[in-house]
Amino acid sequence: MRVIAITFPASALVTLLVRFYLVRRRVLDIPNERSSHSAPTPRGGGVAIVVVFLLSVLFFVQRGAISGSLGWALIGGGMALAAVGFLDDHTRVPARLRLLIHFAAATWALWRIDGMGPLQLGWITWDWGWGGQLVALVGLVWMINLYNFMDGIDGIAGVEAVCASGLGGLLLAGAGLGGIAAGALALAGASAGFLVWNWPPAKVFMGDVGSGFLGFVFGVLAISSAKERPWLLWPWLILLSVFIVDSALTLMRRFLAGARWYEGHCSHAYQHAARRWSSHSKVTFTIAAVNIIWLFPIALGACVWPAVGPLFAAVALVPLAYTALRYDAGQDTSATEGAGSEAEVRVAVLSEV
Repeated sequence: MRVIAITFPASALVTLLVRFYLVRRRVLDIPNERSSHSAPTPRGGGVAIVVVFLLSVLFFVQRGAISGSLGWALIGGGMALAAVGFLDDHTRVPARLRLLIHFAAATWALWRIDGMGPLQLGWITWDWGWGGQLVALVGLVWMINLYNFMDGIDGIAGVEAVCASGLGGLLLAGAGLGGIAAGALALAGASAGFLVWNWPPAKVFMGDVGSGFLGFVFGVLAISSAKERPWLLWPWLILLSVFIVDSALTLMRRFLAGARWYEGHCSHAYQHAARRWSSHSKVTFTIAAVNIIWLFPIALGACVWPAVGPLFAAVALVPLAYTALRYDAGQDTSATEGAGSEAEVRVAVLSEV
């Protein structure tokens, strides 16, 4: 846990400095009809996660704890995504250009780590060839974007990052992958340091620079872990299932309803929950509890009994899918729901600096 003791305070300090810069440069998220906040708030604080994590990866590569292939996959692709996210937080980048860079970063990472490994299905290990590489490429780009989609209320993306990387790091260590585990724990510490300033009511938002980067890192860590231990893909799927299920069901229902699914909206299940409960912190805390109390034991079971990993994944995902549907994932019901009270009492950030 020494790595967390270093990355946590470093990230908290860097986030504070980045927030000061964002306020001075007026890089602010101005509320609109789709917003879950009511006061201008600086966006782009995820730079701190990027800087602290990538410096940690570079250190691990130099010490030989992480392979050079994985390290440079994370550094090269992560820097490209952080750069386009940073620009998008300051001045909007065309969607096609963003998507092109997402695919380029995913392609770079898969090339560096030599692609997707075989998939373990029950007692069978399936080498799915080029089909697996295509799934890995699309999956990485999807992870980049779904994490962006799910970063819509105070603290949610940071809490998910802390839980998934921290608990995932413990599982990786138990599986004998100490180097990748150290990287995951470094990400947990960096995300926790950012969360100090992003916990409801947030004083800074993560922005595209942080959310897309986190989705990319989780995807690369999952694929790299599964190359070493094919059954580890299922525990990663379980630990990230809150975000995967909500984003997938929301996208599917909006697409089937004929909505412009590629445009911004506020119809994710977690956004409906925040309005119904009139609280960001309740939703964020609930997601943390679900990760720790529900998903982690199931992911641990998938590690202990890898042959039934898909069954453990189904046990984890089905109740989450039911809950997301109960909270109207993908449906626009905002007119009948109240706005979050925490956002209404947030103090304007310009008066604080």
